[in-house]
Amino acid sequence: MKSQKDILAKLNINQLNAMQEEASLAISSTNNIILLSPTGTGKTIAFLLPLIETLQADLEEVQLLILVPSRELAIQIEQVIREMGAGFKTNAVYGGRPFSKDKIELAHPPTILIGTPGRIADHLRRETFSTEKLQSLVLDEFDKSLEVGFEAEMKQIIEGLRNLNKRILTSATQEIEVPDFVGLKKELVINYLGDKINQLSIKKVIATEKNKLQALLDVLHHVGNQPGIIFCNFKDTIQYVSDYLKVNKIPHGCFYGGMEQIERERALIKFRNGTHQLIIATDLAARGLDIPELHFIIHYQLPLKVEEFTHRNGRTARMNTAGTAYVLQWEEEYLPEFIKTSEIAKLTEAKEKLGTIWTTLFISGGRKDKISKGDIAGLLLKQGNLSKEELGLIELKQDCAFVAVPQAKAKKVIEKTNNTRLKKKKVRISVI
Repeated sequence: MKSQKDILAKLNINQLNAMQEEASLAISSTNNIILLSPTGTGKTIAFLLPLIETLQADLEEVQLLILVPSRELAIQIEQVIREMGAGFKTNAVYGGRPFSKDKIELAHPPTILIGTPGRIADHLRRETFSTEKLQSLVLDEFDKSLEVGFEAEMKQIIEGLRNLNKRILTSATQEIEVPDFVGLKKELVINYLGDKINQLSIKKVIATEKNKLQALLDVLHHVGNQPGIIFCNFKDTIQYVSDYLKVNKIPHGCFYGGMEQIERERALIKFRNGTHQLIIATDLAARGLDIPELHFIIHYQLPLKVEEFTHRNGRTARMNTAGTAYVLQWEEEYLPEFIKTSEIAKLTEAKEKLGTIWTTLFISGGRKDKISKGDIAGLLLKQGNLSKEELGLIELKQDCAFVAVPQAKAKKVIEKTNNTRLKKKKVRISVI
């Protein structure tokens, strides 16, 4: 098993932040923990590091279960564990993917199992995996799981785990009520939620038209070519706003619950690698997603609850950096009491020029084909004739990979690299 120092080196982390150090120490010495910290502060690393040290390498059974409220968060945590290279088999299971695929993976039990409550409960009912050696449970973004109606499944799961001795709950919300069925006793609360209040600016933009589209465009012209999220309450509104941005030739992605899983994943990949600087989303994107540091967020539609307002805002001004939340309010629209700001944004036209316009390439080979990021970089640099500056973010999955390249060079890169071999596999390369 790798040491914590080796794991951090592999993750390119020089030093843990204060929350991670305190949480790591507490989890190593205490059995019941509630960890409260803003989105983006590194809670996943905070609980994984000490828990990995408790796992037995020679025991081929599930020892750690991580319950999450969304498919994206399950995939994200699985990716983090793989990048840690700790040497423990890890699988993520969630609704929207074939149950048969789960069964094949669980036939050789993972040490770490991540999943959404509905899918995990289904596996327990079918006795797909044993819980005999399962001693540690993480409820990540626990309050969100209750909010989206998983309480019955969570109760069924936890009451079926007879040998639990360690429970860790995480949240980015202060008001967390823990039901009795969780079994928390003499819990230690680690609270870092007050650490970022002064970093966030909340500014109001008054819209003269009810649809607020011109006001949105004014804000986007003001912020310029910076990464941000436009929050809407409904998927129909997302389509409406998306159509307007297309007419105004503003590249963007969309993200909401009704999209196919593959579309949601690819929208996030394009957002992370800079193909899109903007994403229009429902509150599904308000937390628990691995997305870049954001300079701003826009409340195109006003949130309905204070928790939604808090979590949306939590996507910017993270880790001691500054960020702005723009509240778009039609001049006759009621402003909820929890949105407290009197500052009117002074909007000016952004002066900076657009940098490289990126596009994303799909590569039909991944980890299972023994392909590495270095292999992909080598192919695109040598055969694709790209310079190092023209090679963007590479994301490697089990059966495929994605890489950002300059849009102006994508066609030539594909001509020179499509249907060539990476390791022993002939790969297809195309724009997504």
